[in-house]
Parts: sequence; structure tokens; C-alpha cells
Amino acid sequence: MCIFAECIMKALRLILFIIILGGAASASADRILIETESFTDKGGWVTDQQFMEKMGSPYLLAHGLGRPVDDASTAVDFAHKGRYKVYVRTFNWTSPWSDKKGPGRFRLLVNGKNVGGELGCEGDRWMWQYAGEVNIPESKKQAKVVLRDLSGFDGRCDAVYFTDEGDVPPEEADALARFREDVDPHPVRNIEERYDLVVVGGGVAGISAAVSAARLGQKVALVNDRPVLGGNNSSEIRVHLGGRIEAGPYKRLGDLQKEFGPLRQGNAQPADYYEDHKKQDFVDAEKNITLYPSYRVIAAETADGRIKSVTAQHINSGDRISLSAPLFADCTGDGSVGALAGADWRMGREARSEYGEPSAPEVADSLTLGASVQWYSVKSDKPVRFPEFEYGLNFNEESAEPVVMGEWTWETGMNVNQIENFERIRDYGLMVVYSNWSYLKNRYGKRDDFACRKLDWVAYISGKRESRRLLGDYVLKEDDLIKHVAHEDATGATTWSIDLHYPDSINSVHFPDAEFKSIAIHKVIHPYPVPFRCLYSRNVDNLFMAGRDISVTHIALGTTRVMRTTGILGEVVGMAAKICNDHGVMPRQLYQRYLPELKKLMAEGVGDASLPNNQQYNEGSTLGDLYK
Repeated sequence: MCIFAECIMKALRLILFIIILGGAASASADRILIETESFTDKGGWVTDQQFMEKMGSPYLLAHGLGRPVDDASTAVDFAHKGRYKVYVRTFNWTSPWSDKKGPGRFRLLVNGKNVGGELGCEGDRWMWQYAGEVNIPESKKQAKVVLRDLSGFDGRCDAVYFTDEGDVPPEEADALARFREDVDPHPVRNIEERYDLVVVGGGVAGISAAVSAARLGQKVALVNDRPVLGGNNSSEIRVHLGGRIEAGPYKRLGDLQKEFGPLRQGNAQPADYYEDHKKQDFVDAEKNITLYPSYRVIAAETADGRIKSVTAQHINSGDRISLSAPLFADCTGDGSVGALAGADWRMGREARSEYGEPSAPEVADSLTLGASVQWYSVKSDKPVRFPEFEYGLNFNEESAEPVVMGEWTWETGMNVNQIENFERIRDYGLMVVYSNWSYLKNRYGKRDDFACRKLDWVAYISGKRESRRLLGDYVLKEDDLIKHVAHEDATGATTWSIDLHYPDSINSVHFPDAEFKSIAIHKVIHPYPVPFRCLYSRNVDNLFMAGRDISVTHIALGTTRVMRTTGILGEVVGMAAKICNDHGVMPRQLYQRYLPELKKLMAEGVGDASLPNNQQYNEGSTLGDLYK
């Protein structure tokens, strides 16, 4: 082909490309999808990312405890003038329990004008609710879009969709995911920095694993799906630390917690009790850690039984990044990375015959430890009103809880799947708090006792205890704990009793199969070192785990799940990552060949051993205490 003809062909291809690009831009301009978590001004609304695994997206929540929150707003550019139909993805969250018009009412405003009527209070599922039409009079017009809360009772909005074509977005999860990517694509950005370890989950286990590895010279990426660190021990959930440090065969494990652990005890206390800043400073001080706050891992790329990379999505902007490393640590609690990577896992109670556990049921079932929505009220110098709130959960003089706060015993979802139905579990936790408080304030015979109290804090991030447990080369069981079976790969010691929760029988009388209170049954044990083989996956070669998703039975989880213990095991994972990378091996090969090196590091520790033990509250009881 002559040079002239070749130039003509290149020019034609360029023109065709410009035409296609212009057509795509025109189509996207006529179909505008706004993910509400990306609003530039969220006002009093909060980003809720807890249900991304099922929802495919975070959403905005108007969590005002019965008082309307400030408007959320953003600016939207319209490339073409004309009339647009508007759809809002929302959910009438009390619909599982009541067919009444729901409490989570809000309005959509465009350029100061209401679009249609009230939203968020109709239907019985997440749905695209038709809001109405708007007229955009000029091309390239910027419009102000506002969410206006009307109640303060957890109205929620996932997305707002403008279309001049009249199309309705799909409801089915996979189709909706494709629609989102088509209308509002978020390409994955590869992070070029090569890490030695990617830790997913910024709770006590995750930050301990990250800092442990970093202090041993490892380059660590720490991914956390909330803006604050600490998980259940953060100001968002407010559970105090439990268990002991300076216990078991390796007394230096747990030294890190002297550096970042809060100094005050108590569940459901004011935010400053949990010292979020201390955890943030603790991680920021490590030059080998790159923190990715507000990023949630949504995908894992695997090959030959190993994770090559994980994809994480920012819970506000939607930006996606890819992180690579030879080793990964799942400290998510839910075993999310493991599940994405195809790791073996269990959930619920094993049958007694499976592991010979005397406390296990005869037949396996789906019972788990529940999740807590904690709350408290404060005293006021004058009467404080609270709205009537009654949506299918009817309290009376006998069933009401005449209390001014609720902590760990307010526990829901024991008989419900903690992954598939977690939003419903959390919402039921919110509903019982509001319903009970409304009864105490408005109809209780002794309501004068509560007249000058204000509902001041209710968690919207629910504190989970149990969901997936990833399976390792060894599964810790009850016999190990009560018979104190010795293992050559013993690591950090669990010091809490076998603490298992069950629906409260009194609460069951009033709310059968819908309990929201729990009891705890304890079986006291000697401090027990957890085998290293419980801290890595049996079928995903380069996956560690630390936290409540380690390889244990439901019974054994009763002792390993408290946060000082999960932090200690996180330290072990950080040390193991160092050894694996030094020798170019996977965790199983460490167990087989390099266990003495791990024992040496565990004996030395990575924390400041000179600090006094300032973590001596809520330590629990062990059999050793009985013989003092």
C-alpha cells in the first residue's frame, strides 16, 4: 500500500474513532448515574459499606436517631437540555416486619425543586423508585441534586439515575453491576509498588499483622473499608478489648497492644474511650506500611491455587485499585478475601460427631454468634421528645426493656445467615432499639423515669462476632482446649473462656424466633497456644488469616474471637510473612521447614517490651485463676 493510501486509511480510522467516542459521550450524557456515596457534600448522611458484597455498592444512610439529618448534595453536569425521568434506588427498611409506610422518608430535590413525593418508604425490597421528571432548559447545564431527610430514621439511598430515554435500570444483581459499569465505568488502576504482604482488614488483628511485618522489614499494604481503624474496637462500634497479653509460651506477643490499646474499658461508651487517633498514629509511624483507608476488597485474581492480586474499591469515590504481593492476610472477620479467592470455609455449628466436641449439637446447624447494635442515652436537664416508632415489633409493660443503654447483650441474627442477610440483621438491631425507646418514652407506665433522657448514640456499623471461618491445615476444636493438647506449632495463647452466646430465654417468650437479647455460657480453660496451622488457608497457598475468621470450630471460636487474642495472632502472621518471603516459601512450607525461626521471632516479639502492661481490664478468667 502506498504511503498516501496508508495516510488516508489512518485518517479515516481516526475520524471513525472520534465519531464513536462522540456517540458514547452523547449516550452517557443522556444517561447519568450518580452513586450517592460520591456526593461532594454528604451533610449529615453517612456512607454505609457493610453490605457491598450483596448490594454491589455502598449507600448513604440518614442515621439521625429520629432527628432529620442535614442535606446531602452534589453538582451534576447535563450535556443536553430536555426532560429527564428520574429513578432513585432505595429501600423501605422496616418492610420485613411491617406493611406500614416506612420511617426512612426522604425527598430528592433538583435545583431547589422537589422531584415527586416522598421516597424510601414504599415497597419491600431494594428497588428503583420512580421519582418524577425534571426539565433541564440549557445544554451543558450544571444542576444541584439534594437528598433531604425527613425523619432521621435511617432512610437510605444507593443511587440516582437520570435518563431521557425512559429506560429503567435492572434490579437483578449481576445485570445491575453490568449496568453500573456501562453507565459509570470505574477502570482498575494497578498500584505499581510491589508489596511483600497485603493485609485486608484494619481491626486489631489487621493492624497488628501489618505493623508486625513492617517492623521486620516487610513492605505492607493495609486495606481497611472504613475511614477509621480499629474494627469492633473503634468509635464506630465501641467494643472494648478482651483477653490477656503476656500469657502462654511467648510472653512478648501482645506487646504491640501496649502501644495502641485504649486505656479505658467499657462497651457502648463515648467515642473518646476507644482512642481512634492512637491506632491511626500507631500505623502512620511505620514507614513500611501504605494505608488504604475506605477501600473495600471486591475481587481476587488467582492462578495455580494462589492469589495474584486483589481489587479494592473506594467506598466514596468508587475508584478501584489492584494490589499485588506474594502473600495476603485476610483479617476481614468475614473471611471475605478467602471467599473471593475460593478458600475453603465453614459457617454455623459442626455436628458433635465431626470433631468429637462434647458441647456441639448432635446435628450440624446454622446457628452463629450474633451481631450487636449498641446504644446509649444521656441525661438532659429538661424533657426530650422521641417520635412514636412502631413497625411490627410491639412492646408492652412486660416485654419492654426499661434500660438507658444496650451493649453486648443486644444481639441479633443468631439464626440468620450473617453474610446473605446481614443488612436485615443490622436493621433489626436498629428497629428494636428505636421501638423499645419509643415505648419507654411515650407509652410505658413509668415513662416519667425516661422523660429527661435523650437517645444520644446508636451504632449503625454492627459489631459482628461470627460468620465465615476459613479452614487451615488444622482446625482448632474443643478437645484441644479442654484437654490442653500440645502442638509443635503452638503460637499465641488464647486466654478467654469458651464463651458462646444463645438467644435469651426470657426474650424468647416475648419475641419467639425474633430475639434481640442474648445470654453467654462460659467454659473456663487454661491459656491455650493456637497452632500456626490454624492461621493459613489449606487450599489457597499464599493466604494467611488472623481475627475471628481463623481455622477453628464454632465451639473453639468462643475463645479465639476476643480482640487481644486476635491481635496476638495477627503479630504471628506478620512474623510468618517475613520468614516466608526470606525463604521464598508459602506458609505450609514454613510450618514444615522453618518453624524454629518463627519460634525465635515469637520469643523476641516486635513491640516495645519496656512498656508496662496497660491492658489489664476485661482479661477474662482462666483455670489458672481458680487455683491462685
